[in-house]
Amino acid sequence: MTNLTRLAALAFLLFIVWVIYMANAGHNSVFFDFVAAIPYGDKLGHVGLFGTLTFLTVLASKFTGWTLNNTRLYFGAIAVTLFVIGEEISQAFIPSRTFDFADLSADAVGILLAVLVLRKLEKTAGMQTYLQR
Repeated sequence: MTNLTRLAALAFLLFIVWVIYMANAGHNSVFFDFVAAIPYGDKLGHVGLFGTLTFLTVLASKFTGWTLNNTRLYFGAIAVTLFVIGEEISQAFIPSRTFDFADLSADAVGILLAVLVLRKLEKTAGMQTYLQR
């Protein structure tokens, strides 16, 4: 299961990198058309993409992280957060893109929602079995 989770996390990251490349290069995509057809689709897409990436990354890393003041800080969530911040800031330097604080906020909502679900999941008996492998 762990190798499958790692493969899923890597595949999803590569998908996001491909989407970012397409957007940075100004290319059209069926995904962009789909998102544009949904009210608030761009923001919902950010929530979904980076929430899913966070979820998969934390699972793939078996919930490793630090505990600070009784709060679990997952390495996977920290890595995705740094990736998101770097990617959004880089848009200020790409002519076809613009920095958007609302996108960054939507990314943060996705990451936070994933972390909340992961905290609940980590406490379940089935997840304890998964983590012992």
